[in-house]
Amino acid sequence: MELQLKKYILPLKHTFSISRESHDFQNTLIASLSLNGYTGYGEATSNPYYKISVESMMAEINAVRSAIEEFTFTTPEIFHAFITKKGLSNFAICALDLAAHDLYGKLKGKPLYEIWNTSLDHYPTTNYTIGIASIEKMVAKMQETPWPIYKIKLGTDDDVNIVKELRKHTDAIFRIDVNCAWTAEETIFNAPLLKDLGVEFLEQPLKADDWDGMEKVMHHSVLPIIADESCIVESDVAKCGLHFSGINIKLTKCGGLTPALRMIKEGKDLGLKVMVGCMTESSVGISAIAQILPQLDYVDMDGALLLKEDIADGIIIHKDASLSYPKLGGSGITLRS
Repeated sequence: MELQLKKYILPLKHTFSISRESHDFQNTLIASLSLNGYTGYGEATSNPYYKISVESMMAEINAVRSAIEEFTFTTPEIFHAFITKKGLSNFAICALDLAAHDLYGKLKGKPLYEIWNTSLDHYPTTNYTIGIASIEKMVAKMQETPWPIYKIKLGTDDDVNIVKELRKHTDAIFRIDVNCAWTAEETIFNAPLLKDLGVEFLEQPLKADDWDGMEKVMHHSVLPIIADESCIVESDVAKCGLHFSGINIKLTKCGGLTPALRMIKEGKDLGLKVMVGCMTESSVGISAIAQILPQLDYVDMDGALLLKEDIADGIIIHKDASLSYPKLGGSGITLRS
């Protein structure tokens, strides 16, 4: 195989703020694997919370470049097992795993969802994320992009009032993502107020390691609670089963589609609702998420919609939130020149 790595700086349409950080650009790594005239593309974004940069991922991968290029490629699962033994971070593994899946499907001439024997007859609608800002700016973002489901980022001193004001401007479903900013007491108090305002669920209200607090919330919250920062890798799923109503799997954090598919199965076996989220990826990463949509209860795959300009073509998310799937095999990705 031929391996190529390239850094992109993706400008966002608006400043994106959550409870712990703000940014106007998203740095991302695009990995490509080429074999027999076909090229597969994968992506992993940088993330300061997890101390991951594009440069660190490139350094990791370049350190084992010769082993990757000499590897005899057969299936993404065998390739994933191989690169996992090389000591790479999950972010770097994700970029390679997504590229391997896209390549595999293109070699087979089939989209991944078809290879996995899943149907596009039913799949969840993605939410559209509204980052923390002034109420006026948050309303303006909703008006700019009318959508049936909004994920609202919170973690301020005035969270319930923010939702009250936003509710005046839309009948859309709300999902609240607090990114670890509340206590158990705040969560239990806020939940009924937010439920009355049309909130569907709360995502990661407490710090990732506050398991005692989450147990208290699970017994007293009137809204479902979805794990995000508490559910990073496969071994987290079982513990989340005792403390959450569902899990939000991020391909970049768990190491790609290969482990995500196992996490989906385990989560469902435990009776959890299963969601897959994005980390402001381009259409390279978003098109990979689209392949597992039929297996999910919820999805957050609006990353490319938040960009000023995309770098790839693949899944198309229309203005009415409907999807058009690419005809190419794999994740159906073509990189723009």
